[in-house]
This record gives sequence, C-alpha cells and structure tokens, in this order.
Amino acid sequence: MKVMVIGGGGREHAIIKKLKESPLITELYALPGNGGIAEDAVCVNIGAKDIEKQVEFATKNGIDYAVVAPDDPLVLGAVDALIAAGIPCFGPDKKAAIIEGSKVFSKNLMKKYGIPTAEYEVFDNAEAALSYLETAPIPTVVKADGLALGKGVIIANTRDEARDAVRSIMEEKKFGESGAKIVIEEFLTGPEVSVLSFTDGKTLVPMVSSMDHKRALDGDNGLNTGGMGTIAPNPYYTDEIAKECMEKIFIPTVNAMNAEGRTFKGCLYFGLMLTEKGPKVIEYNCRFGDPETQVVLPLLDSDLFTVMQAVTNGTLDKTEVKFKNENAACVVMASKGYPQKYESGFELKIDPSVKDSVYVAGAKKDNGKLLTAGGRVLGVTATADTLENAINSAYEKVGKVEFENAFYRKDIGARALKAKEKK
Repeated sequence: MKVMVIGGGGREHAIIKKLKESPLITELYALPGNGGIAEDAVCVNIGAKDIEKQVEFATKNGIDYAVVAPDDPLVLGAVDALIAAGIPCFGPDKKAAIIEGSKVFSKNLMKKYGIPTAEYEVFDNAEAALSYLETAPIPTVVKADGLALGKGVIIANTRDEARDAVRSIMEEKKFGESGAKIVIEEFLTGPEVSVLSFTDGKTLVPMVSSMDHKRALDGDNGLNTGGMGTIAPNPYYTDEIAKECMEKIFIPTVNAMNAEGRTFKGCLYFGLMLTEKGPKVIEYNCRFGDPETQVVLPLLDSDLFTVMQAVTNGTLDKTEVKFKNENAACVVMASKGYPQKYESGFELKIDPSVKDSVYVAGAKKDNGKLLTAGGRVLGVTATADTLENAINSAYEKVGKVEFENAFYRKDIGARALKAKEKK
C-alpha cells in the first residue's frame, strides 16, 4: 500500500520509522518531510497546511492511506478533504479536532460533562479579563484560545505578569487571532503526565505514559520550549491512577465528543496533572505529542499501520495493541539559543551506528550534506530494560551526533529516577 504522512518534524519521523516496519506498506511519502526523514520516506515539497495540494498529490499518485500528524492541518480540515477525495485517513476530522483547536471549547466540554480540570473563566475582551485579575488567585494560567505553536500558555506568578500576559495576547495580538478569546484558569500543582491514546470513537486504548521536559535548561529552569526530552513510562502514573483516568477522564471524553456530534477518531492526547485532589486534565491534543511520540512508538510491539487502520475502520476493539515491557528515553538536541534566537545551516553528522535511534526535526539536505534548519534539530532515543539504562544509552548515542552550536539538557529523566527511588 502507498501511504503518505503529512508533517515534517521529529514526531513525523518517529511515525514514519514505525510505519516503515509494516510489511503492508510498499511506498511511504512525507509531505513535506525534512532532510533526515528523506532517509526513510520520499519527501514531497508540499506544506503541512497546503490541503488542496495534498489532496491533488494523493489522488494523482494513487495514495491508499494518509496520516495527518500536526495540529494545524487537522484543525483546518485536512482529514475531511482527503476523505472526500476517497483517501482513508488517520486523524480526527475538523469537527473533532476542535478539542485542541479551541481551549474555550475543551474547557466548556469538561465542565459540561464533569471531567476533572482546573477552575477557569473565559474572556473575549481585555478590559473584563484585567478587571477579573484584580482579585483572581495568583499564580494563575493565561491561555490563548486557538493554536499558537504550543506557546499560547503563560504561567503568571505575579499579578503584573498576568496583566502583561493578557495585554500581549489580546491587545498586542502576540498569537494573532488565536488570542481573540482567552482562558484564565486555576494554577494546579503536581506531577505532569502525558498519555497518548488510540481511539476509533467507541474503544479507547491508552499508549504507554510519558514525562515531557519543557524547560530549556537543566533543573527545569529557563524558558518553556516545545520539549527538550521525554521518558516512558512515567513513574508517577501508577496502575491505580491509570484506572481512575480511564473511568473519570478518558472514556467520559470520548463519550462527551460523541454526545456533541463530534466523534473523535485518531490519537487523542491527554495532558494530565496529578493533583492532591486526583488527576485533572490540563489540555487535550488532537494528535501525537512531540517529543512524546519519540519514546512511545519505539515501545509499541504491534504493527502501527494495522492499529491505525483499525482506528479508521472502527475495529479497534478487535485489534491487539501491545507495548514492550521496557523503558525509553529521548534527548532533544537543539541549536544554541533555542527557543529564542539561534543560528542554523551547520553540517549534521550522525554516526551510522545510531542512525536508527535518531528522529530528525529540523534539518535540510544541501548538495548531499545534511544541515541544521531549526531550533529543535533532532531527538535521540534509546530503549532498555530499566529507565536508568535507557537514559544512559540515550546520552551515549547523543555523543555520536555532531553539529556546531549543539545544545541539550544533561538531566533528562533525572526527576523520574528520583520518583522511582521513592517507591
């Protein structure tokens, strides 16, 4: 079968490497892909948001199945357009993708159906929001309603910071129209857990839990990033908590979307906070997380393509989804200066012995050479019998990847190891 994957980052590289293992796939395309993905799929220079050209390519080239990986095309209706052209897809349609596309929608959904989340208020004008902040509990969290490249959430530790957040989002239009409405919500504390899940709208199968490391610097310091590394499984996410999440969050969310006439089929991502009052939803994503995918999919023992087809066909309940009883760690190598100003265009040298463990996010091919072309350049993943061995192996592999101005955290998984020690 001919399969195309829409997107061009580390997450897409992880999906493509896993799909490549399937004996059912004969040809694999990435739209647009990147210089590293080109090693594992045919890259086609069509942007992730260029839905018209995606449909044209799929129909002209006899594509049998499409995987829409990033949030933007999902929210814009890429799945709807491809299905209308007769191409089966993995990913939610536009009506269901709103669960990530609008934070106001998802917060109201949780409130309506009793799904545990932080207390919140919604505002569509800055004056009312600023007035509310005069008496709101501090710290607080200010969120732009729409998509903002994962940067639309500001944790304000003082009232002044909260006011600045409202002004930058609503008045200065920092995130464009994504900030026309905002959510101001209660600041929750506790360990964070990411749980990706497969769902066909009836059955939900959670994947292995993971722990992201958002801050740029060691010790969880520095600016927020798209993610500097991950480990899986997350030691804070016990069997008992998993059972509670399934009963109070996961299944109720699937049922709520069905009740709203927005049946969700694809990868539903739950960003959770394990608070003293139990697990609560911080956010939903309508797709695989990045870089969580880079540790979760290497642990998948089943054929990813078969699972994706089952999601599309509504037969997930009849399909085995099995994970290895192992641990995984991913270290993201970024360009120095990320997430702010950084330089690109440096040659990227990956030792052939670790090529299979590297998921390229930002690189381009130029005269046969692989050059850096982004803030987060790549992720290096290792799996092992213990978390400690997975972390050590990942860092060993990092030593076999070279590019000028490379920068990465040295403590990925340290917090998880401490949590395991306490058990």
